[in-house]
Amino acid sequence: MGWNKVTNLTMLTDFYELTMGNGYFVQNYKDKIAYFDMYFRRVPDDGGFAIMAGVQQLIEYLRNLKFEDKDIEYLRTKNFDEEFLIYLKNFKFSCDVWAVPEGTPIFPNEPIVIVRGPVIEAQLVETMVLISINHQSLIATKANRIVRAAQGRTVMEFGSRRAQGYDGAVLGARAAYIGGCVGTSCTIVERDFDIPAIGTMAHSWIQMFDSELEAFRKYAVTYPDNCTLLVDTYNVLKSGVPNAIKIFQEEVVPRGFRPKGIRIDSGDITYLSREARKMLDKAGFKDCKIVASNSLDEHLIKELLTQGAKVDLFGVGERLITSKSEPVFGGVYKLSAIENEGVITPKIKISENVGKITNPGFKQLWRFYDRDSGKAIADVITLANEHIDDNSPYEIFDPEHTWKRKTVTNFHAKKLLIKIFEKGQCIYQSPDLNTIKEYCRQQVESLWEEVLRFENPHNYYVDLSKSLWELKERLLLEHQ
Repeated sequence: MGWNKVTNLTMLTDFYELTMGNGYFVQNYKDKIAYFDMYFRRVPDDGGFAIMAGVQQLIEYLRNLKFEDKDIEYLRTKNFDEEFLIYLKNFKFSCDVWAVPEGTPIFPNEPIVIVRGPVIEAQLVETMVLISINHQSLIATKANRIVRAAQGRTVMEFGSRRAQGYDGAVLGARAAYIGGCVGTSCTIVERDFDIPAIGTMAHSWIQMFDSELEAFRKYAVTYPDNCTLLVDTYNVLKSGVPNAIKIFQEEVVPRGFRPKGIRIDSGDITYLSREARKMLDKAGFKDCKIVASNSLDEHLIKELLTQGAKVDLFGVGERLITSKSEPVFGGVYKLSAIENEGVITPKIKISENVGKITNPGFKQLWRFYDRDSGKAIADVITLANEHIDDNSPYEIFDPEHTWKRKTVTNFHAKKLLIKIFEKGQCIYQSPDLNTIKEYCRQQVESLWEEVLRFENPHNYYVDLSKSLWELKERLLLEHQ
């Protein structure tokens, strides 16, 4: 199910998209076909890869593009050409769009969304393409890092109250689920996306009653079949855990249930969790889980486990939902080609900053997998009309240091860009979220351990085909 469908987001554009659109219209360029690529330049947190997310929300946006009367009236105050305003009033999206499926590991400088169509349309959607993919890819990437740091332990997304607005909370929870979290604290997300909503109590529940013991008892009587108690309101080891054990014995077990867990939300989690584990085990509650929260991220979780913390589940909030360590996913949207009567003319943007030089032309993205291990070997960006025969050896080379070459054999080549719109009509059915999540898990497992490590990950190969590299070199020389 979608999110926020009631709001028409057609006007959520950078203003220059409209000024350029008006200019293209006045200069008789409105029917000129343009190709735009979305890609990003660097993996957040200096990681080895990112996770693609947000395609479903991009689809919903593109399906609902329509300028309303109030939009036209507002734009009339900005002195746009009246004929252009009539064009917008009758606007109908007619572009072709390709995207990498959600849950796919992605790497810098690869085209992850391509838009082809009349230049006014293709330019108009720039901001929302970037918003949709940048935000969710950022959070899915962060969530996946945190889930991997937990080493098989459960991770729950607990960040809605610290999110950057309600869209950040809802769509951030969606992205975190794709990245590997098992659920969210945000109730509306279960209603709209079938992602499990998880939560028990806050410290205010404990404070409402005359004693911690009474608060635990009232909760256990209300929820004997799902009893997780927050034990750090006053003192974890002196009162919290002993009182929890007492209530488990007196109210939960006699009703035929087993306690679900205790949660520690402050203090030295390593020490407290180890001591709490001893106390629970001694009381006969070896099956009672210990949940830890309190401003966690992948680095803290990794350190806790290295120190021997006895934590079974992690609730991760603000540092996940905002990707606090690096809150920007630097996706960009650049013109790569124009088309006239079926003839494609590649375009390139040149910069003294080598990382900002674009890859020209209409392209496709391929991933090579080793046939024996199933591991991803490299990605290759080709021109769209190229075919890679994976029954024959294929030479890949570093596009900057071209003497670095490798001949790949015994591989399977897969196209990653899937067509999702054709002439403005959606032709792609997004998988359900559980399918996307499982696909993400499988695809991350296809990466070598060297790419997965947090510190100094291996630089995964993203190469250009010989034809694309030669085209790029030719255009660079022409513009010297």
